[in-house]
Parts: sequence; C-alpha cells; structure tokens
Amino acid sequence: MKRRLTLHFPREAVHQPITYRLAVDFDIAAKILRAQIAPNQSGTMVVELSGDIDELAAAEAWLESQGLGLNRAPGQIAIDRGRCVDCGLCSSVCPSGALALRQPAWQLHFDAQRCLVCEQCIPSCPLDAIALVLAPP
Repeated sequence: MKRRLTLHFPREAVHQPITYRLAVDFDIAAKILRAQIAPNQSGTMVVELSGDIDELAAAEAWLESQGLGLNRAPGQIAIDRGRCVDCGLCSSVCPSGALALRQPAWQLHFDAQRCLVCEQCIPSCPLDAIALVLAPP
C-alpha cells in the first residue's frame, strides 16, 4: 500500500535519520518527492511511503512521536476536460511538474503519479476546471 504525506520538521528534528529509520524499523520504502530542509531550521518534506498497511500505521505513529507534524493528502486532483482550455496557468505553479503543456498540440497533460496534492493549481485556474476530489472516509 502507498501513502503520500507531508512531514513538517521542527528545528530540533531536522538532523534525525527519518527515512533510514522507516526502512530499518518498519520495512517502509520512503520516496522523497520534495524537500525543503535546512540545518538548524524547520523544514518540510513530501514523501510517498510504501509498505504493509499495519507497518504504515505504526510508522506514522512513530513519526508523530518524534515531533514531526503529518499532513495526509486528503484526495486527488481532477481536471474537468470539458472546462479546461489548455491555457497552462496551472502548469506554471505546479511544483512537481505533474501539470504540463505538451507539444505539438499544446494540450495540458496531468501525471497523477507526480502530483503532490499541494492544491496550488486549483486557485490558478481561471475557469475552475481543477478540483480536489476527496477520498472516501
């Protein structure tokens, strides 16, 4: 099973070997999608965790016990192709490159595997063609 999380590191936790501990102690693979962490400062890291569902739950509890804040991606981004005019405004704010205009037709391409669900694209769309589709509880 896979889960995408945003980890918020307080200043005192930035030196911890988080991904190493996830692999060794919980048998969890951590794919770092984006990280902004500086020594002696707070930081943020978006990761995709892969592993057994029980181990994922235990790993998340451990991360929180280490003082990290966790944000779980609440759903996924959906593009309404009937409303989208391929203007590309959303691709200019997408930090992961999940949204991109493709040549030669200059049509918007959405790669859901790369999407961080940061929701920056939603307010950038002038036609409200992008929405967050919430995952069922």
